[in-house]
Amino acid sequence: MLLLCLSSGMVTQQVWSALQTTPYIAVHGQPQYTKLKAMPYANPQAPKGGYISTAANGTFDNLNSMNGKGSATEGVNYLFDTLMDNSLDESGVMYPLLADQVTFDPANPQFMIFHLNPRARFSNGTPVTAEDVKFSFDAYQTKANLGLQMYLSNLAKTEVLSKSQVKFIFRSSKNKEMPLIVASLPIYSKLDWKNKDFTRITLQPILGSGPYLIERIDAGRSITYKRNPNYWAKDLMVNRGRYNFDRLKYVYYRNNDIAFEGFKSGQYTLHEEKKTKTWVTGYQFPAVKAGWVKRYSHRLARPVVNQSLVLNTRKDLFNDIYFRQALSYAYDFEWLNKALFYGQYQRLQSHFQNSELAATGQPSAAELKLLQPYLPKLHPVQRQGALFNWQYPKSDAGGFNRPNLLQARTILLKAGYQYRQGQLYGKNGRAIQFEVLLYQEGAQRTIMPWIRNLKKLGINVKLRQVDVSQYMERMRRYEFDVTTLEMPQSLSPGSEQAQMWSSSAAREFGNYNYAGIQNAAIDAAVQQVIQAPNRQQLILRTRVLDRLLRAGYYQILTYGKNDNWYAYWNMYQQPKVKPKLSLGLDYWWSDPTQAQKVSQFLGK
Repeated sequence: MLLLCLSSGMVTQQVWSALQTTPYIAVHGQPQYTKLKAMPYANPQAPKGGYISTAANGTFDNLNSMNGKGSATEGVNYLFDTLMDNSLDESGVMYPLLADQVTFDPANPQFMIFHLNPRARFSNGTPVTAEDVKFSFDAYQTKANLGLQMYLSNLAKTEVLSKSQVKFIFRSSKNKEMPLIVASLPIYSKLDWKNKDFTRITLQPILGSGPYLIERIDAGRSITYKRNPNYWAKDLMVNRGRYNFDRLKYVYYRNNDIAFEGFKSGQYTLHEEKKTKTWVTGYQFPAVKAGWVKRYSHRLARPVVNQSLVLNTRKDLFNDIYFRQALSYAYDFEWLNKALFYGQYQRLQSHFQNSELAATGQPSAAELKLLQPYLPKLHPVQRQGALFNWQYPKSDAGGFNRPNLLQARTILLKAGYQYRQGQLYGKNGRAIQFEVLLYQEGAQRTIMPWIRNLKKLGINVKLRQVDVSQYMERMRRYEFDVTTLEMPQSLSPGSEQAQMWSSSAAREFGNYNYAGIQNAAIDAAVQQVIQAPNRQQLILRTRVLDRLLRAGYYQILTYGKNDNWYAYWNMYQQPKVKPKLSLGLDYWWSDPTQAQKVSQFLGK
C-alpha cells in the first residue's frame, strides 16, 4: 500500500529506510502508552451524565474560531476532532483520533501521510475523508488569520492520495514540530462549507466530528453543548473515560468580579480563581463553610504562564532599549507581592519559568557557543544582558523603591533624556508620556504602583479602560503603547515562537508578536529552536532564545504562580491519577447523588 502512496521519483533508498508507519507521533522521545486501552489519567468506568458550566469573558459572535474574525466562542473545540490527540502526560506525543496511523520519517520530516480511521464520521453520519482534510488545510493557509497562516508556513501543500490517505508536504525537513502542528488542527467538512464563506463571522452551527453538539445559543450571553451519544470515537484509547458530562455550558460576564458573584450563586459550577486576594480571603461565603463548594489547587509540570507588561516597540518611545530598561527598574514586585498578593507569587525571571527550558545563571559553554554569532547583531545593553547572570532588580519591599528609581534615572540621563521641573523630556524635546491599555478592572490596582513610580521619574502615564471586544481589536491591530498580557508556553516550543517573537510576525496584524520585536539575532534563534534535532538541543537553543528576549527588555515579566486555583460546586469527581500537563477536565465526571443535593441547595 505504501508504494502506491509515494512518488518513487522523489524517494531515495536512504529515505525509504527511514520511513515509519506508527499509531502515534512522538517528537524527541518515545511514547509511553501505546499498549494501553485507556490513558492512565482516565477512569474508563466513569458514569455519563450531569453537566458542568464555567465562566467566559466579554461576549462572543463567531463559531468559526479558525478565521480569526470577531470574538471566538468558548468550547467550540468540542465540536471538532483533529487527526491525532495530545497526551496530557507526555510533551510532544500524540495518539490516534481521526487518523489511526501516520507514515513519516521522524528524523527528517519532509512529508507525512495520515491514514484515516475508516470509522471516522461527522456528526451527521457522513465519513471523514482525505478531501475534508485537504479542504480544511487549504482554507487555513489562504483564508485564516495571518497568525495561523504563519504557523503553517512550512506546509508546502496537501495532497489527497486516496479516500482515506492524505499527504502533507513540507518546505523544509528541519522543522520537527510540523507533524504535531498538522495533527492538532480541527478538520471541517468540505461539503458543509460548499455554500458558505469561510472568512465571515457566523453563529450558524458548523458540522464537526467531535464529542459534542451545539444545544443552545443565547447570543453573546451563553452557549450550551450536548454530548453526542453517537460519537464515532468514544471507544478510542484517548477517549475512554472521557467526555462524561451530558452538557457543557459557558456563561459570559463583563468582568471576573461579576463572574465570581455568579459562581457564588450557582450560575455556573466551576470557577478558575486568578485573584490572590479572593483566593486567600474571598472563600468565606456560606456554601464553602457548609461544604457545598470545594477549593482545588492543581500544579502543572510545564512553564508558568507568563504575565507581563508589553512595551510596543513600534512606537518611537519604546524603540529605545535604554528607556525600556529604565521602566523595568520602576516595577517593584517585592512590594506588590507583600502588599497585594499575600506572598503567593514569584517574580518571573524567564519566559519558560519553572522548566528545564529556562535560562538561569551564567551562560554555559554550550550556550556561549550558540550565542557567539548573534553578539555582533545586538545592542550593547542586550549583548551584556545575554552574557551575564541576568536578573530583574530587587527592592526591599518597603514601598519606596528608591535605589532602583535612582538607577533608572541614571540610565535615562546617560541616554540623553533631560529633566525640567520634575518632568522627563526626550531627545526631541517632548515631554515623556504614554498610555496603558486595560480591559480587566482588577488590573488597575496592580498597575498603579508602577505608574506612581514612573511619576517619580517624571513620566506621565494614563490608564485607558476599554471593553473586551474593543481591547481584542486594538490588540489585533497593535494600537496600544503598553498593555498587560498572559502568554502560556509549552515544554516543546516550536513554530509558535516565530508567531511570538519574529520580525515577520511583528509586521502582520492578528499575530502574537505584540511587542513588535524586529531583531535579526532573535529571528535566527527562533529558527534554531524550530529546527532543533533532539531534546537536548531544543533545551539549549530555547535557553539562548530566553536570554536574548530578556536582555532586550521588550516585556517586563511580572509575576506568576506554580499552582492553578479552582473552586467548584461539590458534585464532581476526578480520576485518582492526575495528568501532568493539564487540568484534565475532560476526564472528570458528575456524581449524581451529590449533583442532586447541590441542586436542592440551590433551589433548582
